[in-house]
Amino acid sequence: MSLWFHLDFCSYSQHMEGCRVYSLNAEDGMGVISLSVIYGAIILSSMFLPPIMIKNLGCKWTIVLSMGCYVAYSFGNLAPGWPSLMTTSAILGMGGSPLWSAKCTYLTISGNKRGQKINKKGQDIINQYFGIFFFIFQSSAVWGNLMSSLIFGQDTSIEVPEENLQFCGATSCVENFTVANSTLPARHLVNTLLGSYIGVGVLAIIFVAVFLDNIDRDLAREFRKTKGNKSFCSTFLATFKLLRDPRLLLLIPLTMYSGFEQSFLAGEYTKNYVTCAIGIHYVGFVMICFGASNSLCSFAFGRLAQYTGRIALFCLAAVTNLGCFLGLLYWKPHPDQLGVFFVFPALWGMADAVWQTQTNALYGILFAKDKEAAFANYRMWESLGFVIAFAYSTFICLSTKIYVALAVLALTMVTYLYVEYNEYKHPTPQVTTDDLHKPEKADFKELNDKYIISQTKL
Repeated sequence: MSLWFHLDFCSYSQHMEGCRVYSLNAEDGMGVISLSVIYGAIILSSMFLPPIMIKNLGCKWTIVLSMGCYVAYSFGNLAPGWPSLMTTSAILGMGGSPLWSAKCTYLTISGNKRGQKINKKGQDIINQYFGIFFFIFQSSAVWGNLMSSLIFGQDTSIEVPEENLQFCGATSCVENFTVANSTLPARHLVNTLLGSYIGVGVLAIIFVAVFLDNIDRDLAREFRKTKGNKSFCSTFLATFKLLRDPRLLLLIPLTMYSGFEQSFLAGEYTKNYVTCAIGIHYVGFVMICFGASNSLCSFAFGRLAQYTGRIALFCLAAVTNLGCFLGLLYWKPHPDQLGVFFVFPALWGMADAVWQTQTNALYGILFAKDKEAAFANYRMWESLGFVIAFAYSTFICLSTKIYVALAVLALTMVTYLYVEYNEYKHPTPQVTTDDLHKPEKADFKELNDKYIISQTKL
């Protein structure tokens, strides 16, 4: 699992760097448009790339290739401008969906194989693996944001004028924030941070390429040897074919809400509360709090799920987010309330730990036979949530954004609970290796399913 730390230290650094692009490249809306391009490209790549890349290259080399796209984004920010930023944003987006789909597929295969080996249900091991993964993944926020905060903290000229505080909080509208966001760190400090991200990203690629097990190498080799154009087209369109499953359609609000809530914290909270009231150099420290809470809760929830069930955890996350949104509606941020700036990300991290670990695990359990296409759909709809949130970011007031997020949260819980009810009435059947011994079904899909042992319960 330590290898995943190197992989996702890079990934998370880039994700949080997107938030910094939001603030650092605010001129003419370049930062917001950059983020929209990233997630728009992720949506496009989710439609076609993950299944075909994973089946042809295997999870390991899909991850390596996609990580290179993330590093390219840091290079683009060394000389930010419309051509460089838009180009590297598109490159990052095209690699984003294959990276996360390959990672989820890798963990699902590993969890099912481990469950078969120790004679345990695959879903319990998958939950644990996603919990461990997100524990390491979110802990990278501590180190990445500590790095950025220490670097930006060297600029002692960053100050927030008292008169700008009136524009902070839920009363903030777009036209007001241009005044409040006028204090930026020196360019050489930004380049130092980007150089650090590039170094970590290159190191991550080397570690994954050298040490990560090529868990599905034989399957990828078999696919390349035996499959013709018909299979290629079928795999290429697998993401869309899975949309015929009503369970996936009902999970779309849940998946999109994941994008809404992450974009709100990384964009709106850091901009309209933290940067506006106490300065951009505090963003890293606030997100360290989020990452630490998210990391610890991811590990805990990954193990608790087998005892409490998914429903209790999802309800906990929904109630936590509801309380945070209501609190942000009425809180007027001020530098004298420094501790409060850390309370919201800590609670948000706890809720996000549920949304990330349990939603990913739920996809792996419900769609075990079509995991590549399922996780591609997950990334596509989550990215659509990001795109929508960033698209209206510059047009509506913060209070309206909170009401929109609350409406999506309500819809999310209704559709999710219906999926759980349907799963309770019609449980996903167990799939074992015995199904592969039927000659009439001995094609590549059945060969791939030899790794699947799963049984779903509440």
